Amino acid sequence: MRELLINYEPVVPSTWAYLASLLMIALYFKFNRILSIRNWDLMGLILLAPALLMIKHASGHAESRSIEHAGYIWLFSVSGMFLLRLLLDALMVRRPLLEPNLTVGGLTFLGISLCVFLIANVITGRPDAADVAGSERAADLREREASQDELNSLSTHGPGFPLIFLLPQISTQSVLGENGEEQAPVADKGAADPEVVALVHVVTAQVVAILAQLAIVIGIVLVGVRHFDNIKTGIAVATLYLLLPYTAMWTGSVTHALPGALLVWAIVFYRWPLLAGAMVGLAFGTIYYPAFLLPLWISFYWQKGLARFLAGGFAMVGLLVVVLAYQSTDTAMFWAQVQQMFGLRLPASTGELSGAWGLYWRPVYRFPILIAHVCLSLSMALWPAQKNLGTLIAYSAAMMLATQFWHAHSGGLALAWYLPLLLLTIFRPNLEDRVAIAVVR
Repeated sequence: MRELLINYEPVVPSTWAYLASLLMIALYFKFNRILSIRNWDLMGLILLAPALLMIKHASGHAESRSIEHAGYIWLFSVSGMFLLRLLLDALMVRRPLLEPNLTVGGLTFLGISLCVFLIANVITGRPDAADVAGSERAADLREREASQDELNSLSTHGPGFPLIFLLPQISTQSVLGENGEEQAPVADKGAADPEVVALVHVVTAQVVAILAQLAIVIGIVLVGVRHFDNIKTGIAVATLYLLLPYTAMWTGSVTHALPGALLVWAIVFYRWPLLAGAMVGLAFGTIYYPAFLLPLWISFYWQKGLARFLAGGFAMVGLLVVVLAYQSTDTAMFWAQVQQMFGLRLPASTGELSGAWGLYWRPVYRFPILIAHVCLSLSMALWPAQKNLGTLIAYSAAMMLATQFWHAHSGGLALAWYLPLLLLTIFRPNLEDRVAIAVVR
């Protein structure tokens, strides 16, 4: 941004959190309805910022371990309150229209301006080693190369991860030419010195991160226009997502934004079960955890559209299995990759863990949380008996939020998996008439 704005200095995360919190209150707080649920939700979103700041600033510094630990406790406490709020959302029948304190034009201008600054942060920033893994594996996919590293990668990223990187990587390589082979550093908290990879992988990760964030924003606006019948609500939710301190701190994280974008577009396509199933299937092949959404979505389409939803999901998963077969060097490697993709192994308890479970808490306590999460997922097939678009959005957000409590690889920091759906839940109108039998085409 310094090339465009003279003497521009990037806003540090703490300053962004303070300013964004004040702006969120000015734009969305209903001062004439102090005790409204919307205001409590807004305060909860603001309370996420201190936890994220403590984790962000203390990460990688041994002398700040106690601050980081407190940040994880704070984060999981606020997440627990939001999980309870999402599970009780179906009981909130009265949902008065509480529009933001700004016109559509003002919100649109603010949202576009935030997009420009956040994209600039991605371009000038440095992606994590986990984010460039998709581009590296996409290059291996083009050359039909596979190794033991593929199995290690599949434990955190499914075969859909490099598949999405494939086209951007080809385009980036053609634009950069020979310069794409130059070495560029990436952020890696676990190493004393920054890891160095080919420049084409860094640029590809940045391109995919920008596209994923734009997909989230555009998807949110389309949900507001097409499903909430209110363009102002869609733009307001998208602007609020861009305002959140979390979005500013992890804008360039592909592993966070990409699954969130796929789930938002599954909601966009909910009237077309085939496309919705394909989006859920691709999200499953990208990070595995959306598999716990299947009981909820199957129950939603039970009366109409179930066959098409399953066909879309199975077709996408089948395509990903074909990708694994194409990339594998032998049959043994292929079956090992399939087992990793479908999670046919015991939950990790040592070595692979990172975040709160890898640093502070005993991994054995993940197992009862995982069992409770499986039971919650299965229960979604039965309650509520009559599911509508509102319950589909809220409970999808609840399931993806619940995975954060036992997620082994980021310690609950992948908020983009559920934040867009949570914001749509907060702002949604009454959607009791949007049931599958009435809206599925």
